Amino acid sequence: MALLVNVWHLRKVAEASAKPCDICYKPSASVLITPDRKAFLYICPGHLKDRGFCSPIIDEAEVAAKRKKEALDREIEIIKREYEEKKKKKQSKEAQKRDKNTEKDTEKDKNAVKSNEGDDEVEKEKNGKIEALTAKASTSSADESPRTFALQKIFYQKQLDRIRSAEIAKRNRERLKNPSLFPSVPSGDLE
Repeated sequence: MALLVNVWHLRKVAEASAKPCDICYKPSASVLITPDRKAFLYICPGHLKDRGFCSPIIDEAEVAAKRKKEALDREIEIIKREYEEKKKKKQSKEAQKRDKNTEKDTEKDKNAVKSNEGDDEVEKEKNGKIEALTAKASTSSADESPRTFALQKIFYQKQLDRIRSAEIAKRNRERLKNPSLFPSVPSGDLE
C-alpha cells in the first residue's frame, strides 16, 4: 500500500453532481482530490477557509501571476487617465477656439466635425492599448482562492484510515470468494 501524500487539489463538479460535505453533510460541488486520484472528499467552500480543517499551499508561480495581473491593471488605469487628460485638453482648446472664432459659424461647424474625428482616433488608440493589455492578462486567468491544500493532521489521518479500511474490506471479499481458503471435508474412515 502506497502512502497518501497530504496534497489536495480543489476541483468543482456540476451542481447536479453535488454530494454531501464530509464534515457538515450539506450539498457541495467542491471536491478535494489527491494528485494521484486515489482519494477524494466533498467539502463546502466555507470549510476550505477554516484553518482548523486545512491550510492552503501557496504556489509562487500563482503569486507572480497575480502580481503581473495587478501591474497590467495599473497600466490600463494609466492609459485611461492619459486618454481622459487628452480629451480634456482638446475640449479646452476647442472652447478657446470657439471664443476666438464666434464670428465664423461655418468654420466652427467644420472644426467640430474634425474634432469628433480626432476624438474617435484617440479613443480607438486607447481601446487598442487596453485590448492588447487585456489579451495578455486573459491568458492567465487567476482565481482569487487557492487551489491546493494540505489537510490538518486529524483529518488527514481520518482519510488514511478510511482508505485502509476500504482496502482491508476488499481483501476480505476476495478471500471469501476463493474456495481454497475454506477447510475441506475430512476424507478418512471413522474407525
